[in-house]
Amino acid sequence: MQKVKYFTDINKIAMLSELEKENLKEITDKFVFRVNDYYLSLINWDDPNDPIRKLVIPNEGELLEYGRWDASDEDTNYVVPGCQHKYRTTALLIVSEVCGAYCRYCFRKRLFRNDVKEAMADVSPGLEYIANNPEINNVLLTGGDSLILSTPKLRSIIENLRSIEHVKIIRLGSKIPVFNPMRISEDEELLELIRTYSTEDKRIYVMAHINHPREITPEAKKAFKALHNAGAIVVNQTPILKGINDDPVILGELLDRLSWAGVTPYYFFVNRPVAGNRDFVLPLEQVYQIVEEAKARTSGLGKRVRLSMSHTSGKIEILAIDNGKAYLKYHQSRDQEYGKFMILDCPKDAEWFDDLPGNEQYWTPPVKKNDAIISVNDLSGEPADLICK
Repeated sequence: MQKVKYFTDINKIAMLSELEKENLKEITDKFVFRVNDYYLSLINWDDPNDPIRKLVIPNEGELLEYGRWDASDEDTNYVVPGCQHKYRTTALLIVSEVCGAYCRYCFRKRLFRNDVKEAMADVSPGLEYIANNPEINNVLLTGGDSLILSTPKLRSIIENLRSIEHVKIIRLGSKIPVFNPMRISEDEELLELIRTYSTEDKRIYVMAHINHPREITPEAKKAFKALHNAGAIVVNQTPILKGINDDPVILGELLDRLSWAGVTPYYFFVNRPVAGNRDFVLPLEQVYQIVEEAKARTSGLGKRVRLSMSHTSGKIEILAIDNGKAYLKYHQSRDQEYGKFMILDCPKDAEWFDDLPGNEQYWTPPVKKNDAIISVNDLSGEPADLICK
């Protein structure tokens, strides 16, 4: 297998000047840094605004006061350590706190703090919970990145899930198809695992995180093909990110190239108001307009994508924003309010559901399902010794 080289020290990135490295040190002291040589090779280093660079190279905006560590209150969804159950038929197993590279917009930056332990090496409590709750028919392995796990570790988890009759779908949340596609295309053991456990009645889905069309390289397409041939179904989700894919032409090209490669465009997300994410955020009205213009440039296959906010109360689909009004619907709901339709005023500067006047009439603050789980939002301060280096 072709080995990629990983870097966790910003000083080892030869393409950055000494001044850039010095300026970025304060950020990498606060927010973890990790990248590999394959992904670095996709960057045009002559362009300081290169979108691939912005995805993984730290930016000074990460130090701005903004948002919360856990903007969607995921801590309230834990039923046992390492397992979230927010929506009736879906459970999440947080199986890793490591990624192939760390996206600077990551909505789970909290996982990389030294004082936060949400990912579990031992997922047996979560597996037991899933086995005892027959309404759960699909399970998402996420983190971090599920495909950063060794294939034997992944096999152990998937074999255990496949022994639970009511689990029909296993989803693997991953950016590895574009961060390190060789990990997929050249790992015959992984592909055999998928061939064995992605069957006609019980599929394995790969939930890819592809943000920009330039990530869809020949190597990435080879990984998609290997996954398809092994019987996996590959879909994609990405937030709309300022300075990266907030251009209808770029976003339309992404929809086209995904469809051409047989990767289903699944979700466009509004970027969550997470600590460190200020530079990536756009007003809701602008996000909606960009998405609609992008969809106008692609086929019906590309138009399948849904624009959504992953809010504390559920996935809120943005149906339209017009004449100062937001037309919304609960596409998923923590409180079983599926399909609830909402019309709310939408100020020009609104960036999240909570910014819409009157939103509070449609949802209630969450109550923890497991009081033993500590909310990162309640942890004091942000001293450097709390952050994973």
